[in-house]
Amino acid sequence: MKLLRVGTAGTERPAVLDSEGVLRDLSGIVPDVDGALLADDVALGRVRAAAESGELPALDATGLRIGPPLARIGKIVCIGLNYHDHARETGAEPPAEPVVFFKAADTVVGPYDTVLVPRRSVKTDWEVELAVVVGRTARYLESAEEGLAHVAGYAVAHDVSEREFQIERGGTWDKGKNCETFNPLGPWLVTADEVADPQNLSLRLWVNGELKQDGTTAEQIFPVGEVVRYVSQFMILYPGDVINTGTPAGVAMGAPEPKPFLRAGDVVELEIEGLGRQRQAFKDA
Repeated sequence: MKLLRVGTAGTERPAVLDSEGVLRDLSGIVPDVDGALLADDVALGRVRAAAESGELPALDATGLRIGPPLARIGKIVCIGLNYHDHARETGAEPPAEPVVFFKAADTVVGPYDTVLVPRRSVKTDWEVELAVVVGRTARYLESAEEGLAHVAGYAVAHDVSEREFQIERGGTWDKGKNCETFNPLGPWLVTADEVADPQNLSLRLWVNGELKQDGTTAEQIFPVGEVVRYVSQFMILYPGDVINTGTPAGVAMGAPEPKPFLRAGDVVELEIEGLGRQRQAFKDA
């Protein structure tokens, strides 16, 4: 299923994109798309049956905002330097273990919402990423297969980053990762049964129409199942938590000088095979 949430920010309602591409209202079936729904097999079955019946009310998508496809996100765990080609372009050694950092849930916006370039920023960068949405509580998992079994679905994430804040201002990466609007998510949460192999997905990103990133999840150093297993050794993952699994080569930081960091007026578009497409205009904060 392709689950999503539509409406003005803060008042989104649940919806589903059916097999014919028709947007349908789920608000009469479930209150929202969140961790509680993803952990409830009965409720998910009810949603699936309703979507397949064709009887759900159709929504007019004209002018209708698409919000983040997941409400009440608990935490966003991010994996850095998780693509061989990205490590090469930045001159970094591939890590022996996953590099883990966090983004606050309040960085999440819709896939077409405006993204704000922080004040005094000179190095705002783009990163297309596969987001993994947890569907079952994960604690001390023993295998990558168990890790995959705890995934409810997948989405497109844009891990917007400010590289000066991240690298040159001391401390951890968090200062460059948690600026407002720095995690567009969606348009859909695609349930895991529709993603045959999360290690065989193409990822692309354009800036002002120019292709910048063109990669594949096959380049991941630590694949999805292993990432979920690994993270579960250090923290409990709950239904509705999100893991951003890293970005392929092609970011501004890896480009020759002068590096083409983002400015107000730029437009970024990104997509992952089968998971949908995003578009954001950048403005000054």
